This record gives sequence, C-alpha cells and structure tokens, in this order.
Amino acid sequence: MDIKTIITFGQLKESGYKSKSIKDELRNNLIDKIQKKEIPFSGIHGYENTVIPELERAILSRHNINLLGLRGQAKTRLARQMVNLLDEWIPIVSGSEINDDPFYPISRYAINLIKEKGNDTPIEWLHRKDRFSEKLATPDVTVADIIGDVDPIKAANLKLSYADDRVIHYGMIPRANRCIFVINELPDLQARIQVALFNILQEGDIQIRGFKLRLPLDIQFVFTANPEDYTNRGSIVTPLKDRIGSQILTHYPETIEIAKTITEQEARLDPRQSDLVYVPNLAKDLLEQISFQARESEFIDHKSGISARMSITAYENLLSAAEYRALKSGDSNTILRLSDFMGIIPAITGKVELVYEGEQEGAASVAHSLITDSIKTLFVDYFPKIEKLERENDQNPYQKLIDWFFEESGFELLDDVSDAEYVQKLNEIKPLNELIEKYQTDIDQKDQYFIKEFLLWGLVEFKKLSKYRLSEGFRFKDLYGDYISGL
Repeated sequence: MDIKTIITFGQLKESGYKSKSIKDELRNNLIDKIQKKEIPFSGIHGYENTVIPELERAILSRHNINLLGLRGQAKTRLARQMVNLLDEWIPIVSGSEINDDPFYPISRYAINLIKEKGNDTPIEWLHRKDRFSEKLATPDVTVADIIGDVDPIKAANLKLSYADDRVIHYGMIPRANRCIFVINELPDLQARIQVALFNILQEGDIQIRGFKLRLPLDIQFVFTANPEDYTNRGSIVTPLKDRIGSQILTHYPETIEIAKTITEQEARLDPRQSDLVYVPNLAKDLLEQISFQARESEFIDHKSGISARMSITAYENLLSAAEYRALKSGDSNTILRLSDFMGIIPAITGKVELVYEGEQEGAASVAHSLITDSIKTLFVDYFPKIEKLERENDQNPYQKLIDWFFEESGFELLDDVSDAEYVQKLNEIKPLNELIEKYQTDIDQKDQYFIKEFLLWGLVEFKKLSKYRLSEGFRFKDLYGDYISGL
C-alpha cells in the first residue's frame, strides 16, 4: 500500500502500522543489515575492526552515544550515516512542531487535535533525511536555543497569558523529537547548558522558565567531543557523562594505505587536473607520511591533533602546483615533481597548532621540515640505508653519484622548465640512472623521474649532498665542493 494515500489517523490504524521508538528503529534496521551482510557505514576507512563494531553494539544496546576523538576523525560523518538505519517514512500529526507520533502524542497541540478529530486527525509523512538535527556547541548557546523559551509574540497573537504552556516556543531538542540529534564539541557547551540535558536524557522532563513540562521525547542523542584531558576549553560535566550509554574512541588512520584511500576519496579535484597531472605512487605515500610525521613532531601540539583534512587539502594543493607549472611551461600533461611539494606548505601551516618551540621556528619552516623528514623516513624503503658512520672498507653504493656532483659545478632543477627539459636534466646524471636500475627494477617508467628526484633529496637529508633554494628552483651540489674550491 502506498503510504502517501494514508492521510488520516483512522487510515493509519487500518493499515496495521505499528509505532516504535527511534532507538528500536535503529536497532531493528541494523539487525536486518547485519543479517543481509550489508555494510551499514560506508566510505569510512580504517574503522572496520575498531570504531564501527563498537558503534553497532551501542546501537543494538539502544544507547545514547559519545564519539570521543581528535579533530578530523570522521565523528560527524559516522553520526550522519546513522540516518540510513532509520525507517524511510514515519507518520506525524499534521502541523505538529515536535513530530508527534499519532499513537503517542506528547504536545498539547497534538493531544487536543486527536481528542477533537479522532480518526479524522490529519497526518503527514516524514522522510528519514529530514530526521537529523545538528548543533555545534559554542559558548554563546543558550537554554532557549536548545530547550525553548516563552514567546511573547505568540502570547500576544493568541491572547494568552504567560502562564499558558501554549506560549512556549520549542528549542532545537524538542523539535528533534523522533530524530537523531547531534551536539558537536560537547565540552564547549557551558556547564549550565549541559545540566539542562540531564533530565532530557533520563526522564524526558524539560524546564522552560516557570513551566515544568513532562515531554517524554524520543531522541537518539549523539555527542562528539575531543578527549577531556586534551582540551583547554571545557569538559563534559560528570552527571551528564554518566547518562551517556556508550563512549566510543575514534582514531587516525593506522597505515599509509588507509590514509591514501581516505585522501583520494575526499579530495575535490577538477577532472582536468586528474587528466593533466600524473601522480606517482611514491608521491601519494610521501604526502600521507607528512601527516604521520606531524603527529610525532616536537614542534606541533599533539593534543590538538592533525586532521585528515590536512592531507586532503595538501593533495589538492599538490595537484594545483603541478597544474600551475604545466600551464606556465605550456605542457599538455605533466608528471608530478618533488619540488611541487613546496606548494603544499600553505595547506600544512593552516592545519597545525604549534607549541612554543614551533612558533620560534616559524610555521613555514616547520612545514618544510615535515616534508624533508618524511623523505628521510621513506628513503630506506626504496634505497640502501645510509649509516652515520661508515667503516673504511664499506662499499658506499652512492659514491659514484656523489663523485659526479663533486666534478660538476652545480646541477639545477628549475621550477618552470618543461617536462622534456626536466627529463633530460635528470637523464644527464648517469650514476643516478644506474642506482634506479639496480634498486628499483620494477618501477613504472612514468614514476622513475620522481624517484630520481626523491633520491637526490634523500641524499641531501642524509648529508651526502647539499641543496640550495634559488628564486626559480633548486641547485644540488657536492657537500664539500664549495669549501675545497675555495681552498
């Protein structure tokens, strides 16, 4: 039967519709998806064996939920995807401000309407996409915003005294009756506002001015918060925390592969960028390693966290840097270069909170260090490790390359050269070609030039070569060449 043909309470009764609470809806539909081997939460990577099973158990337990974690850990996305576990349509009393269930009305309006019209009470159907409400907790949020207040205009229009409960204007929470209601960054909510949530979670009572209303609201609450110990802005008051059924800890991606999947999924790219710029796999690994490096850096406040959005925006900047270079040189397509990573510094500086030592270094300097430290970290995955101290008889696999730079006056890779010139310049370094052929035998032809540049930058980080930033590119030299020629 088409539900749109059911427009009165009497027709709803005849259809055999059974009313249920929102927590039962979520529970029943989750059970159905699990039994059908369907994925309830899609597009969220790295949580398959940690966060999502805990969230599903909390839903089966009919709990209100607190998602606790640092920024950029998909907390809000998890909450929004819970909407997919709701029934597609539910009936409400037509005209109700708080989505009254015709079988269990709680507002004075709905109770009086059903009492007056009985089976002829008009009903409407509410789609699940309209059953999600969200509020960012900020210090200026008031009880009136989330619970409600007396509306003097309504009192004047209806010619009612302030003692009549019909003059109440409901806040966001009562209006989210039979919905999922999310409060983001709960510790930022003032303690007195958090106190106002006590009875709503426990008893369904709400206090507005002089009224004490008994409204057994049917709401699935989801809270998100940074760990209490990590925030200077506030905390969750203990009695409220006690009334939240499940607290689930979120986390950052645990591997570079998971991080790459998230970045590629979330990055907003113009199709022309994807067609124009070829991105080697090593470049993607390097981009993600920067975030991993930042989470361990002594210059960055770990309590603040490094959002996954840093990698996403950095990836967008990276492709734009390559695109900009190709447009200026007139190339119809281009391979990403390691020097293009200098273009992601603005994406990093806007996403990290520096400690005192980091402020002294400067945000741009810290961002540059993250890039070079990431090169050093990944270097040993591709080429032989360089020891700080080498024994006299040890064979240095990089000696020929170092000697080549000793004999050259200076090798420059300029930013605005065409791809053809870039390839030609790197091919001139014969020992570089030999190292790639020996240690990267399975490398894709299109990736080899990025790896050649990566090898040069790596040798700089291990103090085997020197690198100077020119106004229009980079110059690589032997580490002691200038000193010896001066003598």
